[in-house]
Amino acid sequence: MSRLVWPAAVAAAVLFAAAATAQKTAVKATKEWNGSVADEALAKDAPACVTSAKGLEALWKAWGLADKAPAVDFAKEMVVVTTTRGSKVRLAASLDEKGNLAVLGLGTRDLAPGFRYVLATVPRDGVKTVNGKELPKE
Repeated sequence: MSRLVWPAAVAAAVLFAAAATAQKTAVKATKEWNGSVADEALAKDAPACVTSAKGLEALWKAWGLADKAPAVDFAKEMVVVTTTRGSKVRLAASLDEKGNLAVLGLGTRDLAPGFRYVLATVPRDGVKTVNGKELPKE
């Protein structure tokens, strides 16, 4: 009996994984800013996304980033945010059929003082939630 169950379980897992993958579309960033911030405590308040110039300016200032916050057309785009304590971080995003934008930070396992960040603009079209949470009303 277990000889029949094992192949069926593997086949079901493969089909489920394929179906889950088919429902998501990779989202490419149109612009990216990355760097490091010395005060790691500031990472805990990082939003998943920013939907207004005022929100981006506040984050830019809170993190003490150089120059002024870049111009973003928030009617068409939003800024997604990811952080890590690892020495490097890369951002990946995908949009599912329900409009949830999943934002994932892929960081290295080596820890360093402070935190690393990626801020990236992505198209707003079709996005209803980010990581399962409603978009901020900024």
